[in-house]
Amino acid sequence: MAARGNIFVRRLTMALGVLAAVFAIAYLAAVGYLYVNQRNILYTIKPVPATRDTGGLPIKEVTLLTPDGEKLNAWFEPPQPGQPVFLFFHGQGGTLDLGKWRYIRMHKQGVGYLAVSYRGYSNSTGKPTEQGLFTDGVAAYDWLKAQGYKPEDIVIHGHSLGTGVATYVATQRPARALILEAPFTATVDVASERYPFVPVSWLMKDQFRSHERIKDVHMPLLIIHGDRDTVVPFHHGERLFALANQPKTFIRMPGSEHNTLTRDGAYVRYWTFLGLKPVPYAPDSEE
Repeated sequence: MAARGNIFVRRLTMALGVLAAVFAIAYLAAVGYLYVNQRNILYTIKPVPATRDTGGLPIKEVTLLTPDGEKLNAWFEPPQPGQPVFLFFHGQGGTLDLGKWRYIRMHKQGVGYLAVSYRGYSNSTGKPTEQGLFTDGVAAYDWLKAQGYKPEDIVIHGHSLGTGVATYVATQRPARALILEAPFTATVDVASERYPFVPVSWLMKDQFRSHERIKDVHMPLLIIHGDRDTVVPFHHGERLFALANQPKTFIRMPGSEHNTLTRDGAYVRYWTFLGLKPVPYAPDSEE
């Protein structure tokens, strides 16, 4: 009986060892996949649509040149006299076309905008990286400056991934204000929450640590975040706001999700924050 018991124990030990090896191989394969494909996952570049929808706006398509030789596709509409111009940085998987409802609101208000397609996105050359997007952001600001716009004319605005770019640009260039829409403390923080069993902080290349940079922003700041955001959870916006310098304003959007803030009235809050009298606007269709 003892011999049979020993055989059973040995077989059980071997089976457990095989299961552990299979689990380890599967885990390493999953981590390897995430590591190799991390930039595809982070940036999620969508194909450029055959027909680009500008919403019937008088948009000028311009090409911005970066110091490292990339060509960025951008959409520009100048502001009405006395109005600011928004330097807008879109989110993960964004395209210029997807910003149509933003541009319509800015057009109605008389506010100008320069919406930038990062390197590798929407007819821009190159491949996206954190430092590359930072270079793109500063190049876009400098393009506006070359057009004659002064810092007090420029509002730096980012959504989601674009908040990392906007925060960086705000540490490098002066502006009238910085608006962060659904911001993260860092992309590495979001990824760590999403993949809790992966050593993300060791493996992630582009970490966009806005929580470390926000202390170097010295201009009026508005952070707006939906409390039902499942892409970048609400607490990221709260924590980033706590780390920021004055003057600063935080707006909680009850019931809003990551991509519904424009529809839910964010731009009326922006106009008020900037001291502008909101122009009435009702969309022709549900967004």
